[in-house]
Amino acid sequence: MGGDLETSVGAALAAGTYSGYSLHARPEQGINLILAQPGISCSRVTRLSPTVVWALPEPGAELPARERTLPVLLDDNGRTVGPLKGEILWSDTRRYDAPIGIQLVEVTLEQGRQILSMLDAAAREGRALPAVSPQPIEEAIVDPERVRSILKSVCVMKHEGLLRQLGRTLRVSLEYFDVATSQLHWRLEEPEAHWGTAPYDIEVVGYNSAFRLRVPALETRGGRMVTPSPRRLWKVRHRWHRRVPAPAGLRARFQHPLWGELGSLEREAVDVSFNGLCLRGSAEDMVFPGLLLQQLEVRGEDGESILLRGEVRFVGDKDGQRVFGLQVTPCTPLDETRWVRLVSLALCPSTRGGEGLLQPLWELFVDSGYFNLAGRKMEQFEELRASFLDTSSRASQLPRLFCQTVWPSERGVEATLSSVRPYRHTWLVHQLAKRPGKSAADVPPGQILRDLHVRTLEHAQSDPDFRWLVAYVETTVPLFERVHLPFAREHWRSGDALLMPVRLMEARCDEPSGQPSGGFEMGPARFAEKALLAEEISRTRPAPYVDALDLSRDRLDLRDTTATWRAAGLERERQVLVARRDGVPVAAIVLELGQPGTNLFRLLDAARLFPLSPEGPEAYVALLDEARAWYARRGRTSFVLVREDEDDSYAAAARLHDEPGAKPCLWLLSARMLPEFLEYVSEATVGRLPPEKPTA
Repeated sequence: MGGDLETSVGAALAAGTYSGYSLHARPEQGINLILAQPGISCSRVTRLSPTVVWALPEPGAELPARERTLPVLLDDNGRTVGPLKGEILWSDTRRYDAPIGIQLVEVTLEQGRQILSMLDAAAREGRALPAVSPQPIEEAIVDPERVRSILKSVCVMKHEGLLRQLGRTLRVSLEYFDVATSQLHWRLEEPEAHWGTAPYDIEVVGYNSAFRLRVPALETRGGRMVTPSPRRLWKVRHRWHRRVPAPAGLRARFQHPLWGELGSLEREAVDVSFNGLCLRGSAEDMVFPGLLLQQLEVRGEDGESILLRGEVRFVGDKDGQRVFGLQVTPCTPLDETRWVRLVSLALCPSTRGGEGLLQPLWELFVDSGYFNLAGRKMEQFEELRASFLDTSSRASQLPRLFCQTVWPSERGVEATLSSVRPYRHTWLVHQLAKRPGKSAADVPPGQILRDLHVRTLEHAQSDPDFRWLVAYVETTVPLFERVHLPFAREHWRSGDALLMPVRLMEARCDEPSGQPSGGFEMGPARFAEKALLAEEISRTRPAPYVDALDLSRDRLDLRDTTATWRAAGLERERQVLVARRDGVPVAAIVLELGQPGTNLFRLLDAARLFPLSPEGPEAYVALLDEARAWYARRGRTSFVLVREDEDDSYAAAARLHDEPGAKPCLWLLSARMLPEFLEYVSEATVGRLPPEKPTA
C-alpha cells in the first residue's frame, strides 16, 4: 500500500500528523485500536490525539483498503471510545513491523472529550507523554570556579529556588554564600513548613537554566539552614527562548479549529517568550499537543491587537490549574513588530527601544565620550546625525533587521547597545555606550550592562535564520576582557566561536594615495574570478568567518540580504573589484555599503583585501584608490578597511588612518552558544555578595 500521506483537509488544518501523545505502556496496560472489519484486528496504539491514531498491527493482520472510510474503536482496559470514522493515511505492507496511521474524521465534541479524558488518565499514570515536548539539556558542572560563580550569581540576584522531597516541594532562597568557608545559607520561604530529612535536592534558577544540587545539612535553625557548597551542579536548560510572566491584563482569544460549537474562547496569558505563549485554561478548552490555532488574537491592557498563529506544544497543570503552552508566529510584519515590542519589554522591563528617545540617545553618545573613540572628534559625526536619527526612527518597524536598546533613567538615556543584521544569518552587535557617573536610581552594580546584553542578544535569538553573532571589540576594554574574550577562547576549538585580530583603518574618499596604478587593470570581478576569490577565502579563513560574513561562493554577491534591505527602503550592497596584470587576477577587494547612520563608525561601509597571487599586496594601494572612487559615487566621504594581515608596508602609501595603541578584534559566536553566553554574562556582571551573614 505504499508510503503516501493523505489527510482529511479539515483535520490536517486543525492538527499536525504527529499531534497528541506518545504512549509508552506495556502491551497489557496500553490503549488498543480495534478495526471493526471481518476478522476484527487489534493493534497497540503508539500515538493518539482526537485527529489521528498511530498503532502497531498484530502480526498477520490484514489491513483494509486505503480508499475506505472504516469504523474504529479505542479501548483502554475495558473503557472504549467509538465507533469513530477513520481513513488510512499511512501503511507499508512491505514491513511486518510497520505502523499504520489513521486520520480520524468527523469526530464529535463528545467523542473528542472522551479521547482527551482517556489521554489525561494515561498521562497522570505515566503511560503517555506529549509527542512534541522537547527534552531538557543536561550538563554536569564540576569546575570549582564555575560552581562558585553560578552560586554567587544566584545569591546576588535573589533567584528563586525549590527544595524537592518525596511528595512535596518547598520554596527556598539562597540568602548568603560564605565563600571563605564554602557554605551556603538558605532560607525557607514557606510559612509553617519544616526542612525535613537530609540530604536535600535543591533546584535554583539562573538566567534561562535550572541548576540542581544535592547537599547535606550542616545546621538547621527554624526557617534557616546551612549546607556545604556542592562539588557538582547539574544544569538543565528548559527552553531555547527564555520565558517570563506575561504583562498584566494580557489575554488571548481563539476559535477551536475542530469544534466551533465551543464558541470564542478567551484565556489569560501566563507567560511569554519570542516564540511562545502559555495560557491558563481548563479541560473544557479541548486542547492537545499538536493542535493548530490558525488565528490567535492577543490583546493587552492598551487594547492593541496582535494576531498570531499557534501550535499547542504542552498541556499540563500549574498551581492546580490547567495551562497550555503554544509555539507562536506573528501573522504579519505589523504583528511581528508589536509582538517583539511586547515580549522585549516583558523580558527586560527596565529597557526600552530607542525610537522614542532619539535626541537623548544622541546626547548619550556625546556625554559618554563615544565620539572620541579611535581618536575621532565630535565634529566628524555631525554629518551622520540626520541619517542616524532617520534610520533609528525606522528601525523599530523592522525587527528582522534592527534592535536598538536603551536603558532610560532620570538623566535621559543611561546606556545603549544595538544590533543589526548585515548578513543573511548574522547579527552585528555594536554601539555600546554608557553615561559616566552613577545614576540616582538605586541600580545594582552590573545590572545596566546585563540588561542591555540580554535584550539585544535575545532579539537576535528571535530571528529564525540566526546563526552567528559578530562584533568588533576593543580587547583592552575591561568588560570585553572579562566577558566576551574568555568565553570565545573557551569555545573556539569546537568551531562555535572565533577571535581574529584586525585593524579598523579609515580611508577618506577625498584623500587618494597619489600613487601610480603600477600597471594594474581594475574592474568588477568576473564569474571565474569570484569563484577563485571564494576558494581563496575558504582556504585561508576559518569556516565560521566564511559563513558568518557571507563570503562563501553561493553568497558572495550578498543577493538575499541586499534584496531584504532594499525591500525596506534601505541601502545595502556588495561589490568585488579585482586588480589584474596581463589579464591575470592578482588581488581583490570586497566592498560593502550600508544604510547611512546605521553604524556611526561606518562599519557597514567596510572593505576587505584578499591576495589572489603572491604579488597581490602590490596592488592593494591601487585597489584602495579604486574603492575610494566607488564609495564617493555613492555619496560616502569615507569607508573602513577591515585589515586582517600584519603587513604595514602599504598603509602609509594608501593614506590609511587608525588609532595608535588600539587592539580591536573580530569576535564571532555561534547562535547555539547564545543561551550559555547570556548565562555567562549574567554571572560575570553581578555585584558583590551580601556583606554579612543573615541572623535568625
